[in-house]
Amino acid sequence: MNKKRNIEFLFEIGTLRFIPRAWRQFLNKECANVAEHTFRVVWIALTIAIEEKADLNKVIKMSLVHDLPETRTGNVHYLSRQYTKRDNNMAINDTLMNTSVEREFLKLFHEYEERESLEAKIVKDADNLDADMEIEEHYANGVRSKEDFQPIRNRVSELLFTKTARKMWSEIQNSNHNDWHLNGNNRFKEGDWKR
Repeated sequence: MNKKRNIEFLFEIGTLRFIPRAWRQFLNKECANVAEHTFRVVWIALTIAIEEKADLNKVIKMSLVHDLPETRTGNVHYLSRQYTKRDNNMAINDTLMNTSVEREFLKLFHEYEERESLEAKIVKDADNLDADMEIEEHYANGVRSKEDFQPIRNRVSELLFTKTARKMWSEIQNSNHNDWHLNGNNRFKEGDWKR
């Protein structure tokens, strides 16, 4: 391990906020960047992991590493994957090489890619659910591509691994992305604007 490599690695992680999610090509609106996507994936995965009684520590770490190669490969969507060859193994190896986290996170990345463990399945489910949440957010803000994507997202929902994720997917389809603040404690309900 080289302490200088740790600093280089941390700067590289910071670049995730400059890598746009490829969905932007279709949604024609500002989409989450890879860092923002990863942040919500961690929370979605934790929510699923608690319900599925999985190893929370492992789920958090696996969520953090699941798209890490994109610092070097960029992000691709379902269409560009047909035409683009990326070497995620080379990217993750080079990204983590000689860092303090190399050994543990390489193992977690490969476990995620194999989709055999409950934790890997949960993180993949969270990765997919984040896309559905973003589509719902864009729809609520006037981007009407939700209808176009529905057949694709329906197919993705069939590929979800966990019962909790399948239930969450259904709830997302029937949700209002503003409910968290409209129905929660706010000035109208509990504050100085309450009647």
